Amino acid sequence: MDARLTAEQDDIRRALRELLRKRCTGADVRHAVDTPAGHDPALWTALAGHLGLPGLALPETYGGVGCSATELALAAEETGRVLAPSPLLATAVLAAPLLLALGTDVQRAELLPRIAAGQLTAALAVPGSALATALALTGPNGGEWAGGGRAGGVQARRVGGGWRLYGEAAQVLDGHDAGLLLVAAHSGGYVRSRVLLFLVSGEASGLVRVRQTALDATRPRGRIQLRDTEAELLGDGDPAAVLTALAATGDTAAAHLACEAVGAAERALELTVGHVGRREQFGRPIGSFQAVQHRLADVYVRVQAARSAAHHAAFAAGSGREDEREWVGGLALAQALDALRVSAAEAVQLHGGLGFTWEHDAHLYVKRAAGDELLFGPVHRLRARAADRAGLFDASDARDTSDARDTRDTYDASDRKAVVL
Repeated sequence: MDARLTAEQDDIRRALRELLRKRCTGADVRHAVDTPAGHDPALWTALAGHLGLPGLALPETYGGVGCSATELALAAEETGRVLAPSPLLATAVLAAPLLLALGTDVQRAELLPRIAAGQLTAALAVPGSALATALALTGPNGGEWAGGGRAGGVQARRVGGGWRLYGEAAQVLDGHDAGLLLVAAHSGGYVRSRVLLFLVSGEASGLVRVRQTALDATRPRGRIQLRDTEAELLGDGDPAAVLTALAATGDTAAAHLACEAVGAAERALELTVGHVGRREQFGRPIGSFQAVQHRLADVYVRVQAARSAAHHAAFAAGSGREDEREWVGGLALAQALDALRVSAAEAVQLHGGLGFTWEHDAHLYVKRAAGDELLFGPVHRLRARAADRAGLFDASDARDTSDARDTRDTYDASDRKAVVL
């Protein structure tokens, strides 16, 4: 695999960094998260109108740019650097691929061009806190996460020629403001239990939405309640296709999130390096002390290793290699979240008293690290799931440790995966 960026990919990243440098400073981020929407609509319009970011990975047939998930994930490294509060993750990474994979021709033609143009935002609503499970990031998404009966969640009932939804989803990314909701609902009762996806308009009768207080305010989320709410079935209602599409979306989302986390970790490290080069103690910059240099060197190594894994996952997401994409995204996400956690923690520590203040940006990176791990992790479960999907512990891969020579002779690709893990 050639890991070098193409000229087009480099141009996308450069243009995005320049736009975000002007339109998404620390003060801009703080102002945006305090608005009812939780993001800056003007910035979203610029990302859509000037760069076509929401439609970057959508086909040109539906008004998109026609790039792959690779370009969208690589672009996420720039949005992660500044913790840009935008509906990009919810709309372009989680909702749009599901519409493209499962939607009917009419649904695609009606919704995807509006998403690509930035005119429509969307959100994936999963009951409870099961988003990582639904996307098959931390465990098999067999459908139990959707609830059913007394287990709560969201219930779907067929009424006449349409569908009605009842229930609640408590942690929906951008769910409080999205113009379209993709709701995962349980239908069929106990005997014919299945999970389907439904389209619900943000203006639908019986839909109640409230923005939740979140640890990471740059990822706003909402609680949605569905009270006899009219909904449209997404696609043809094949439950197996729904679970497959959710797992595939999870693979590309993991690569996107990994690149975001790497960008954030790198920026937190840059802020720290800049500070220790200016802050003086005992008549010299504290960055000249060997203990500080060693700590920052350790963070740098972590960030660069995480970048390598994240870029690998980004290229795998757009390459169509299912055997590799199934496990490399979750593994890259685990490594990137770990690097972000360490980089943000060192930023707070090495900034001293300044790093603990509300006015400094360090706490925003700490919250992003903690918030992402709560939503899409934890890290040890991401790694365990990646190992499981890579087949590291299958009985067919067992080795006879009594003969070291036989072990060396049978060293294969599965063992190389184990070394990476």
